[in-house]
Amino acid sequence: MPVIGILREPNKCLALSLCLLLSMPMVAQQGGNAQQTSPALSTQGATVQTAPMPASPGPEKLPSPTAVDYSKPARHFPNPIAPYVPRRVPPPNFANAPKIQELLRNGKIMLSMNDAIALALADNLDIAIARFNLPIADTDVLLTSAGGSPRGVNAGLVSGTPGGAPGGPAGSQGSGAGGTSAGAGGAGAGASGLVLSTSGAGPLPDNFDPLLTGTMQLEHAVFPLSNIITTGTNQLQQNTATANFGYSQGFSTGTNLSVTFNNNRQISNNRFNFLNPTLSSNFRASVRQHLLQGFGPRINGRFIVQAKNNKKITEEAFRLQVTVTVSQIQNIYWDLVNAYEDLKVKERSLALAQKTLADNKKQVEIGTLAPIEIVRAQSTVAQNQQDLLISQTTLQLQQLLMKNAITRNLPNDSDLMRADVIPTDTIQVPEQENLPSAQELIQEALTSRPDYIQAKINLKNSEIGIRGANNGLLPTLDLIGFYGASGQGGLASLINPSICGNPGANPLNCTPFASSDGFGTAFGNLFNSSGPDKGVALSLIIPIRNRQAQAVQIRSQLEYTQARLRLKQLENQIGITVRNDQFAVQQNRARVAAAQQARELAAQSLDAEQKKYALGASTYILVLQAQRDLAQAESNLVASMTAYAKSRVTLDQDTAQTLDHNNISLQDAVVGQVTTQPSVPGLKPYTPGQELPPLQPQPPQ
Repeated sequence: MPVIGILREPNKCLALSLCLLLSMPMVAQQGGNAQQTSPALSTQGATVQTAPMPASPGPEKLPSPTAVDYSKPARHFPNPIAPYVPRRVPPPNFANAPKIQELLRNGKIMLSMNDAIALALADNLDIAIARFNLPIADTDVLLTSAGGSPRGVNAGLVSGTPGGAPGGPAGSQGSGAGGTSAGAGGAGAGASGLVLSTSGAGPLPDNFDPLLTGTMQLEHAVFPLSNIITTGTNQLQQNTATANFGYSQGFSTGTNLSVTFNNNRQISNNRFNFLNPTLSSNFRASVRQHLLQGFGPRINGRFIVQAKNNKKITEEAFRLQVTVTVSQIQNIYWDLVNAYEDLKVKERSLALAQKTLADNKKQVEIGTLAPIEIVRAQSTVAQNQQDLLISQTTLQLQQLLMKNAITRNLPNDSDLMRADVIPTDTIQVPEQENLPSAQELIQEALTSRPDYIQAKINLKNSEIGIRGANNGLLPTLDLIGFYGASGQGGLASLINPSICGNPGANPLNCTPFASSDGFGTAFGNLFNSSGPDKGVALSLIIPIRNRQAQAVQIRSQLEYTQARLRLKQLENQIGITVRNDQFAVQQNRARVAAAQQARELAAQSLDAEQKKYALGASTYILVLQAQRDLAQAESNLVASMTAYAKSRVTLDQDTAQTLDHNNISLQDAVVGQVTTQPSVPGLKPYTPGQELPPLQPQPPQ
């Protein structure tokens, strides 16, 4: 119910204004003090106390991938029209880094683990897509700085690169913009099972950007009239020129300033106007201050804080993206090494089966072996040929997955597509496993894991949302003060018969009237208090039942409580995951030790069988079988070492140590130019198949 009073006495007007301005914010502030104590939130006398959260470290300041800070607006200087001209974003770069061509020699890509990671940091498309979330988050900072509501960022993982995952080679695309998946911090509804529907609850701030308006108008109008009493004519004609201007701006205190300046020039055939043309000018400056709902910077500036928090969430999301992608590249690399070793085993098995078939044919010809043995040997050869084909295509697929993961552009008819990828590194298992304790690993994960940091920052955004929802419960009470003036000018009408000197004027009953000398007089009258317009007003709106605001406010607290439970669940999951990773490292290390012993046994067995064969105490088949056992033992050793290497990769990822342990610069990943070469520990040179002994046994002496 608006209550408007115009006070004619300036002293009383000023006194009342000061009293209202000083007292009402104090009342509003008392309502806001309860909000400042979050996360201890009170509703209808019930207070919910929450335990303090672990402090999250400040995110690393990252450069802009586009070399432009989109959180800053285009300035009027030196180009006055720059804010009104579209800003162009450079088109995406689909060219591969030059380093990939340097590694391509004689149709082969000699690829080390460090080079694979460096190429992925520059050219992996998952990282390239996620990289643009950083400037997208900057646009929200710019938007909220002007009083707008944040649009949010799809800060989840981009999972479009196939390979390196237990689920198979197929990658999956998220439903967000650019293939990203929904993430925390306003990135989309439904993240982690939560519907963030009250993140923008509460009163909306005014537009913080100044707004200028202007209207220039010319009008000609003809009005037929049914009498001549009021105008002296039965057809009123008017020519009107209008020039109106306005200025308005909101402030984070809940204040809005508006100034209007209106001008009008009118000529008509109205015989009773004293001025023709008539010039009128007026202005009004009005200040409105929210006193309850929408009061103060903590309410009107909350979207800015949320947008900056979302930028931190996006930075942590990008760090998580780089961590996951680097781990995926490492796993693809170890799968490639394992595929080469598996191919060697299948080749040796096929060679053994073919040799056995040839020997069986000779023995059947001389009558020392039944013909069925030839059929059995042929079946074994066919099976081994199938296994070899599967191994060959698996190797080709692993090479393709690696090339896809470290390039942006992979044309079908290019030398890069036809080239073989040769890994030059393999894992080196240390003599001792110096892992920190489980508690230390868990604490490291809780300190550094990007997803955990994201969840804590998102809780801060929820607290800000609760603050807005609580403020939305208050009535709307506005204090309005305004001051203005009106002025008029023009020339004396030459057709008004009541003005002395005009045609038809009665000298005994006329009115002497002088011209006002035009617009200058009308404008000057605005400042001489000849036509003031001033006053104060209170505007009060009270929703009687206030059910919508109550529903939003209680829902915001329920969602906040739900999010805290989700954070605790994430803490528990991190503890279980890290312990499981530690167990996996220990188990796979034991598996490597067992495989090493099995390889040693197979090597000694082959040596003994060869010596017996040289003395005539063994058969050719037994020697070939011992060679096959050694090849299989070699393959098992490589597989166990690969599993061990992958378990270390997983442990580093789950404790957020991937970047530090591998000397990876996050700044390089942001800009897509690697200046710090990655350095993966625990590697040694590798040539596919180099450790296997010769296939053919020595003939007897």
